[in-house]
Amino acid sequence: MEPVTVAESDYPDILTPEAIDFVVALDREFGARRVQLLDRRRRRRATRTTELDFLESTKQIRVDDTWTVAPPAEDLTDRRVEITGPPERKMTINALNSGAKVWMADFEDATAPTWENVVSGQRNLREALDGTLGFTAPDGREYQIGGDLPTIMVRPRGWHLPECHVRIGGRAVSASLFDFGLYLFHCGKKQIERGSGPYFYLPKLESHLEARLWNDVFVFAQNRLGIPRGTIRATVLIETITAAFEMEEILYELREHSAGLNAGRWDYLFSMIKNRPDVVLPERSQVTMTAPFMRAYTELLVKTCHRRGAHAIGGMAAVVPSRDPVAAKRALNQVRQDKRREVGDGFDGSWVAHPGLVETCKDVFDQWLGFEPHQIVRKRDDVRVTAKELLDVRSTAVTVSEVALRTNVSVALRYVAAWLGGRGAVSLGGLMEDAATAEICRTQLWQWISTGTPTDYGVPVTAGLVTRMLREELDVLAETGALDEDAARRFGQARTLLTVLLTERTCPEFLTLPAYLRHMTGGKLAPAAALPV
Repeated sequence: MEPVTVAESDYPDILTPEAIDFVVALDREFGARRVQLLDRRRRRRATRTTELDFLESTKQIRVDDTWTVAPPAEDLTDRRVEITGPPERKMTINALNSGAKVWMADFEDATAPTWENVVSGQRNLREALDGTLGFTAPDGREYQIGGDLPTIMVRPRGWHLPECHVRIGGRAVSASLFDFGLYLFHCGKKQIERGSGPYFYLPKLESHLEARLWNDVFVFAQNRLGIPRGTIRATVLIETITAAFEMEEILYELREHSAGLNAGRWDYLFSMIKNRPDVVLPERSQVTMTAPFMRAYTELLVKTCHRRGAHAIGGMAAVVPSRDPVAAKRALNQVRQDKRREVGDGFDGSWVAHPGLVETCKDVFDQWLGFEPHQIVRKRDDVRVTAKELLDVRSTAVTVSEVALRTNVSVALRYVAAWLGGRGAVSLGGLMEDAATAEICRTQLWQWISTGTPTDYGVPVTAGLVTRMLREELDVLAETGALDEDAARRFGQARTLLTVLLTERTCPEFLTLPAYLRHMTGGKLAPAAALPV
C-alpha cells in the first residue's frame, strides 16, 4: 500500500488515525473516478462544436413521470431561511443563534482553505454539536450558543480542489472527500443521535455523472460507518450552465439522498463565461435575476424540483446591514423585493449571508407560506423552458463603464488578498463577498480583454488597461497607509496572480486552484501512522 502522510496540526483530536483512514479509504475508492470526471469536464469544453442542449442520452429520465426523490428528512422540511458562512468560531456561533431554519457551514467559497481553517472548522462543528463551542473576543465579549440549534448542512469543497496536506504516495487527496469524510466521521452519528442527520450542499457540479459519483460515495461511506442507507441528504447547487441542462438527471442520480437544488447566481454567470467565452456579458451589476436567461434558469429549477418532490432553494442575499439607517432601510427593501420574487416564483426557501437579514427573509416567506413548511405542491406546470432560452444572454453591443472596470478590479484584488491571508468571507462595499464574487469579477475582466469589449469612453478593454488599474488600486492603498508589510506582500501576490490569469489565452477554470497550489500547500508532512492519538 502507498504510504499516507499528513501535515502537522494543532488538532490531533480531529486528525485521528481512524479519521484519516476513513478519508484515505474514500479517496482510494473514488479518487480515480474523480480525476476521470475532471478530465471529462475539460474535454467537453475544449471539443464542443455545437451549442449546449439537453442530453438526448438521458431523455427517458426526463420524460418518465413516475420517479421522485426521497421524502425530505423531518428537519429539512421547512427551509424558508438558510444562513451561510464559514465554520469559524465567532461566525458559527452567530449563525447558530440567528434564528435561521438552516445553517450551511461553508468549507468552499466562504473559507480560505488554509490547513488551520479546514481542520479547526471541523472541530468547531463537533464542539457546536457537543454544546461546548464558545468564543471570547479581544474586547472581552463572550459568545455562546443559546437555545436549539438550526439544522446544520455542510458544503465541502468542489471536486476540482485537492487537499495537499494529506497525501497518498505523494498524491494529494480530494478536498471534497477530505471535508465530507472528516465531518461524517466525527459528526454523522452525533447528528443522528440528536434527531437530525449528516446533510450536505454539493458545489460546482457540471454533470449528472458527478452527482452519481457523490451518490456512490454516500453509499460506500454509510456502509463503512454503519449508518443506515439514505440517512445522508444533499442539496446540489446548480451553479454551472452545464448542470442547468441536467437538473432532472442530477436529482435522479441522488434520488435516495436528495434534498433538492439551489440556484447560485455568481458561479452560474462565471460558468456561462467559461463555457461561452465569445458571448459577452454586460457589467455584473446589470445581470440581475430578472434577466431573461436567469429567469429561465430559476423557473426551470423550481419546476424540476417540485415535479420530483424536492425543495427548490433560492439565491443569496449578500447585503451587510449598514449602521446608517437610511442606507440600511434601502438595502433591506432590496432584499425584501428579491425574496418576494423568489417565493412568488415557487422557491421553498432562500439564503442570507448575515444574521441581520434573517428576519427580513423569514417575514417574506412567512407571509406567503403561512403555516405550510414549503410549496412543493405548486408544480409550475405553466413553465416551459427551452435550451435557447437558457442561453439567451442578449449581449449585443455591450459596453463597459470605467466604474464597472474599476469595481471588478478592486473587488478581485481585495478579495484575493484577504483570501491569501486566511479570510474567505469578506465585507466589501456593503456586501459579504466570497470566492464566487471574485471568480465572476476576474472572468468578466478576462472576457472583456479577450474580446476587446469597448468601454463607454471609446477605448477597448485591454490587458494593459486592466493591469494599469491593478497597479493604481495598489498605489491608492499604499498612499493611504492601509498596508502593513504582511498586507503589502499579500496584495502583491494577489496582483501577480490576477495578472497571470487575466492574460491567459483561454479562460482559466478557477482562481482558487492556482492560488491554493502556489500559496497554501506548505507544512511539514509526517506518516499517518505517527499521528498522536
